[in-house]
Amino acid sequence: MKYLLALLFFVQMGFAQTKDGSEVIEKVKKKFSEVKDYQVDVKIVVDVNFLKVPPTEAKIFFKQPDKVKIKSQGFAMLPKQGLNFTPHSLFEKAYTSFYERDELLEGVKCAVVKVIPLGEVNEVILSTIWIDKQKFVIKKVESTTKMNGTFTIDLDYEPGTHYSLPSRMVFSFDISKMNIPNMGGDMQDPDEPKHKKTKVTKGTVQVVYSNYKVNQGIDDSIFDEKKEKK
Repeated sequence: MKYLLALLFFVQMGFAQTKDGSEVIEKVKKKFSEVKDYQVDVKIVVDVNFLKVPPTEAKIFFKQPDKVKIKSQGFAMLPKQGLNFTPHSLFEKAYTSFYERDELLEGVKCAVVKVIPLGEVNEVILSTIWIDKQKFVIKKVESTTKMNGTFTIDLDYEPGTHYSLPSRMVFSFDISKMNIPNMGGDMQDPDEPKHKKTKVTKGTVQVVYSNYKVNQGIDDSIFDEKKEKK
């Protein structure tokens, strides 16, 4: 009888310590839901060898759940997974997830969670997400896509900040596979040998955020594209 009770105890302990990926994700979503809206100034630095793109300044407006507006003169377009990144953009569609492991990332204890979108319409087929286990903010995302290779997003946060809004983001991608729109820079000389054009395949976009204004109310007209074009 004692053996049976001991066995039941260890089985219950095992279930209690089971790590649930969906539970961690829900805590991330709950944390981000505290941000009803925000506007922020950003400085964008593009590092792609065959492009000469000067640093760009812009202003981003966001309103829950998924309204995003970017304002800038001569704005340098980025891959769509770039500036409009939010936890909502990762989890807005049906997915399955599982807790893979714990890992120390830049001194921060993180839960590493795999997320697999469901359905054939998703461009992303697999994401690995590093989540701060204490603050429940996303520190890193590595996603594999159907057509555009693999991209990585690294996020930093100001110490002591209440909201789950980054102070810096670095978006890294494979140039040879990423469908990059016109970024407003000078392309490499087309007469240069092909081997020079394909030698470097990695590119990064660094975004630095400043002057956040959070939960001060943003009118829906800000996101009206038709109105902007007039």
